[in-house]
Amino acid sequence: MTELRDTVVAEAVPAPRRARPGDRPRAAVRARPLLARVNAVAVLLVAVDAAAWLTAVLRTGPGPAGAAVTAVALAGARVAGRVHRRRLWLSWLQDLPRSVTATALAFALVTGFGLVAGMDGDDTARMQEVVLCFAALSEAARPAVFAFGRWGRRRLRRCDRAVVVGSGRIGGELVRTMLEHPEFGLLPVGIAASGPDPVGSGLPVERVDGDLAEAIARLRAGTVVLAPADDRDGAVVDAAITAHRLGCVTLVLPHLFELCPDGPGVDRLRSYPLVWLGGAPTRRPSWWVKRAVETTLAAAALVVLAPVIAVCALAVAVESGFPVFFRQVRVGMDGGTFVLFKLRSVRQAAVDDSQTRWSVAGDRRVGPVGRFLRRSSLDELPQLWNVVRGDMSLVGPRPERPVFVHEFSAVHDLYWARHRVPTGLTGLAQVHGLRGDTSIADRARYDNYYIANWSLWLDVKIIILTVGELLCRRQR
Repeated sequence: MTELRDTVVAEAVPAPRRARPGDRPRAAVRARPLLARVNAVAVLLVAVDAAAWLTAVLRTGPGPAGAAVTAVALAGARVAGRVHRRRLWLSWLQDLPRSVTATALAFALVTGFGLVAGMDGDDTARMQEVVLCFAALSEAARPAVFAFGRWGRRRLRRCDRAVVVGSGRIGGELVRTMLEHPEFGLLPVGIAASGPDPVGSGLPVERVDGDLAEAIARLRAGTVVLAPADDRDGAVVDAAITAHRLGCVTLVLPHLFELCPDGPGVDRLRSYPLVWLGGAPTRRPSWWVKRAVETTLAAAALVVLAPVIAVCALAVAVESGFPVFFRQVRVGMDGGTFVLFKLRSVRQAAVDDSQTRWSVAGDRRVGPVGRFLRRSSLDELPQLWNVVRGDMSLVGPRPERPVFVHEFSAVHDLYWARHRVPTGLTGLAQVHGLRGDTSIADRARYDNYYIANWSLWLDVKIIILTVGELLCRRQR
């Protein structure tokens, strides 16, 4: 008997659980104002680079084409190298290798472009001179920008308001470090102890004992620093997801932090290494690209596959009559519900048990047409309309019925967290064989992995794997 059947029955009474971020309506989750998220040091670094490029172009005169090539190469290389990133530690020497590497890449790009495009040697040399002149001017000005940023943080208190979540001892040490060294840009305004140790007395910050989301909004915090007491500190994981949903910057103090080396995504608060967690996928510009592409593809697929859907609908009507479409309430992003559309594969009964019955495997009401539709997944094609409407995405965690969402959330850790993004027609769990009566815990882990590692390329890979899965399944 599978894990699913051990934990889910229609008559089960779910165990009580604490409130989750996913339990709140979407309207309660508000992003911080855009202006509050702008980092002055990053803006100044961009301005310095722009001024350095313009000065270099005016000095060397590479022409419009050469100026455009150097602008694209420098901007692309420095954005890819995250030279203008937001940071805690404002150190020019620490940042110098990254900046020089990005500029060297730009130099290689303009040189390669000149060779491939067959440009005159003098024109290529002028573009190279622009890059070298840019490097000299930019690196000469960057120390002043970092010094100005540290001064502004210390004297003007231009710091981001932060809430620390962790055990009392570690949390208290982080708060004291922030207060004593404001040049790192964090102003502690609250501390939520997730461990048994009490927070040290005398700290001029608020003790957060209730709803973290409410405290973040009330304290106007823009950063959440997580210092988990152990590897299984579920409260810290909940706090990280809450911070993401509210658009906060999220920093994590890793275990064995004394041995943690510097690297990509690692910043420093004095001697404490803090790992930057990626923001919520739905707040990235690339998510809007995903939405636009998926809507276009779903609309086109509906038009192209309309004859196939019509033939399948006719077969359903012949086998079991009307209606040919099946509507069912499912849970989507942030716990909201929507009506999902499918081709009906089960003959209608006097009592509709579709909302509480987990599986129809072996059900006599499923005829030959229904079995074919389910085996080939053709019954899922009407969900393309859900994608066009915005209820779902092409790729994302599969939507589930409200009663099972409630039961699974009470039993399986972080099942509720998979609703941080819109549900999908296919997902990472499904292309790894987790369809039908399979482990819910494994599905939740795959879905949360997908959200944490989301990218446009990951979506493309899942679609390719889905096509392969459908073709292989038809050949079995």
